[in-house]
Amino acid sequence: MSEFRYLPVTEEDRQSMLKTIGVDSDEALFSDIPEAIRFKGELNVEKALSEPELLNFLSGLAKKNVSTGDVPSFLGAGVYDHYIPSVVDSVISRGEFYTAYTPYQAEVSQGELQAIFEFQTLVCELTGMDAANSSMYDGSTALAEAAMLSSGATRKKKIIISETVHPEYRQVLSTYAHGQHLDVVLIPENKGTVDLAQLEKAVDDETACVIVQYPNFFGQIEPLKEIETLTHSAKKAHLIVSSNPLALGLLTPPGSFGADIVVGDCQPLGISQSFGGPHCGFFAVKKNLIRKVPGRLVGETVDEDGRRGYVLTLQAREQHIRRDKATSNICSNQALNALASSVAMVAFGKKGIREIAVQNLQKAHYAADQLDRQGIKIVFEGPYFNEFVIDCGKPVREVNRSLLKKGFIGGYDLGRDSSALKNKMLIAVTEMRTRNQIDQFAEALGGIIRG
Repeated sequence: MSEFRYLPVTEEDRQSMLKTIGVDSDEALFSDIPEAIRFKGELNVEKALSEPELLNFLSGLAKKNVSTGDVPSFLGAGVYDHYIPSVVDSVISRGEFYTAYTPYQAEVSQGELQAIFEFQTLVCELTGMDAANSSMYDGSTALAEAAMLSSGATRKKKIIISETVHPEYRQVLSTYAHGQHLDVVLIPENKGTVDLAQLEKAVDDETACVIVQYPNFFGQIEPLKEIETLTHSAKKAHLIVSSNPLALGLLTPPGSFGADIVVGDCQPLGISQSFGGPHCGFFAVKKNLIRKVPGRLVGETVDEDGRRGYVLTLQAREQHIRRDKATSNICSNQALNALASSVAMVAFGKKGIREIAVQNLQKAHYAADQLDRQGIKIVFEGPYFNEFVIDCGKPVREVNRSLLKKGFIGGYDLGRDSSALKNKMLIAVTEMRTRNQIDQFAEALGGIIRG
């Protein structure tokens, strides 16, 4: 028997393998390595622990972490502390879903295909678009893929993106654009939203698309109507909107403003923060672009007996026959996280999603009022959803350390991304925060900044 219970190879197995390949010992496998450079000593590693000892050791390390389950969090910036109904884990833990990857032998995977089809339908209802794919890796890759689609469809190289789009999303776009030799033009922000005057100057007949975020990275609501007019003044240019899906339970969907592509991250709806991932991106388009959508699409049909069934549709895609003509290397989807998001949306229902969105809006504005009473400056005016920017007047890193000592996870340090935003903090307030927690946070933060 092997010395290690959970390794399947026995000593007899080892000897059999050595005999098969024609050597007498493990040492003979390394005969090509000169003796002079072989390591002969003992590795400087700690002695192996028993299972109970290892569990105690790792539990001790885990207890040093502070999570949103321990203290109230006001940190957002793309990953949020939202309520997840218990039914979500119950459904996605079922074996037929939990072990499913992506349907390569599609038609025998009717349950998985139906789950994906429902996800696509829900995304279309939220965004006001005509069609959605089966999901993307996350919001950032969805945004970059949207830009690649626009460039390919319009045969133009100029990608215009607002500075108010998530900085990490912009980094991913730059990586994609570099390989495709695309020109990414950054439009600066003006009082928390895209500078419309600068955008108007930048849009021309060489523009493939204009990309904005709604609500944007600072939590502000971009003027989509004006942006759409400027975008479509250029021949063939697409308007791409990256959206928080929860906010769309309250805000007018981008599809109603004439957006050509709507992308985003489903994390706010049913997906755990999980220390930053994995997440699930969504990708929705108007009907005229449906044949150019990356990844997979599931369609509903009937079989020869008239029974409802589901199939992968428009399969002339990357993973099938496109190959060197492919416009994307995305050939998979986040099926399990897409299912989690679908279950949450169905559990909440239309009224529930709107109610949660309203709570986010109202609690964020209440928090801003309380911070204002503490003498803390709110940086941007204008409408916002559940995030807003404050001026700490001192390094945000130091402020957050002090907040943690007082039992709060503070906001995001915007100075990490831009020197112009030094000492500025992005605060997120979700439905999970109680009035008492908000009041205590405002008082604690006010004392730290004044002190």
